[in-house]
Amino acid sequence: MKKILIICLSILSLSFYAQDVHFSQYNETPVVLNPALSCVNYNFRAIANYRSQWGSISSPYKTYGISLEKVINYAKLKKSYFGFSLTVVNDKAGDLAMGNLATHLGFNYVLKVSESGKFSAGLGAGLNYRSFSPNKAKWQNQYDGYMYNADIPATESITYDSYMQPDFILGVNYSYAKSEKFISSLDGTKFNIGGSASHFNSPRNSFYTRPQDKLSTKYVAHTNLELVVKDANFAIMPSALYVSQGPAQEINVGCMFKYILSKNSIRTDIKKSASLAVGANYRFNDAFIPSVLFQWNKYALGVSYDINLSQLTNVSKTKGGLEFSLRFNTSPGYGKALGNEPGQQN
Repeated sequence: MKKILIICLSILSLSFYAQDVHFSQYNETPVVLNPALSCVNYNFRAIANYRSQWGSISSPYKTYGISLEKVINYAKLKKSYFGFSLTVVNDKAGDLAMGNLATHLGFNYVLKVSESGKFSAGLGAGLNYRSFSPNKAKWQNQYDGYMYNADIPATESITYDSYMQPDFILGVNYSYAKSEKFISSLDGTKFNIGGSASHFNSPRNSFYTRPQDKLSTKYVAHTNLELVVKDANFAIMPSALYVSQGPAQEINVGCMFKYILSKNSIRTDIKKSASLAVGANYRFNDAFIPSVLFQWNKYALGVSYDINLSQLTNVSKTKGGLEFSLRFNTSPGYGKALGNEPGQQN
């Protein structure tokens, strides 16, 4: 059964309208989702992501990602500023090593529309490199009625084993952040809502010579809220993600509960801020995803695991995806005049 599943997935992957690679910790992949999120929350931020999926099959899917963000001239432009981002995502899937390497350079314009609100618009441009190993493929005609027979020559003819194409993504976002001006404050409210569209240039999506096989435009809508319970060292962090690409769609909702373990010293740099968040997400008709996020000073480490609940449960044995995220940013992550200066909020 496992071999049949792998073969079916591999053959379909050569020319179908598939969803892009994705991470369950979508709040830790902001500029992968939407270039308009670049430099809205921090002056500088770097995030690394790793995901291993379908551990029950012989060749688990593995995805790696990294993103960098940097504000440009924010000190000189109080009402508005620019930022740029770099994202690299590499995905390897199945026995055929179906690969997708995507690299994008993004630019973002952030406008302060109120004391606590910012509107941003971003554009990303880059290249997608897709590849696979055709010598490892098993085709339908190579089954003799009882089992797979490697001595039967394959009738399929693959035009390319790799190709490269340009790709574009654009997005908008509104961000709200408000707290007291002191770094020890815990009454901050933070909110983001936005959307993006990618692949709107209709890049090719086939290793065959089929000009009609195009990658569907992907539409993303996202929102997240962090609401601190005053005088309780506690925050509630709900979020939601909707993705639509061709006939496929993803709906993901969840909530994290964050406890503030320690606060930064107001006048010294001896005591560092720290927090621990636990919670879960539910990806409709697919998976339940418990997760943990630990933040200390300028660093954050996230761990999550997909518990598969889809129709593939009999094959996957509920094994979904183990995922890690590691973040570094230039501010502690909460407090310090969240709504007054660009790049100082979580």
